[in-house]
Amino acid sequence: MKHSAKTISAAEFKRIIQTETTPQIIDVRTAAEVENLSLEGSAHFPLQELNCAEVKTYLAEQGQNPEHPVYLLCASGQRATRAAEKLKSDLDCPLVIIEGGLNALNAAGLSIQQGPGNTISLERQVRITAGSLVVIGVSLGVFLNPWFFILPAFVGAGLAFAGMTNSCAMAMLLAHMPWNKPNRQR
Repeated sequence: MKHSAKTISAAEFKRIIQTETTPQIIDVRTAAEVENLSLEGSAHFPLQELNCAEVKTYLAEQGQNPEHPVYLLCASGQRATRAAEKLKSDLDCPLVIIEGGLNALNAAGLSIQQGPGNTISLERQVRITAGSLVVIGVSLGVFLNPWFFILPAFVGAGLAFAGMTNSCAMAMLLAHMPWNKPNRQR
């Protein structure tokens, strides 16, 4: 039986993790983000490389009971929501999105492991890149040629589209950059 994904708060998940022996947690952030901060016991399957068959195999290897939920985790909850959409038709167990992601779990006081990594989160990378492109486009438009104003207009349109569709092409592109791909771990 296929299940639809549901969402729980960080406080609810904190209670679950403190009472259940080993809840199955899948972290869909980039490898670099996981290297920086991680939740102990979570398996790593980056959203940009998410493969339903791999997840299914992993869960089978872990002896996942189809009655027990699989918790999906990212930095803020948006990538976990996209992962649930990709996985829900292929997995037999309930999918639960942790609302607010690792940021909310950290704020709720859950113990988060600090790793040796120093890569900034994907969301911050998108903001830095978008802001930089706007500044560059405006500067070039003012000082060189007004046609460069197309660049900030393009970035603005992309951000508006990302907001409306909850899908960010810039984030998916940045996720494939070399600094976001250190050693892959489960």
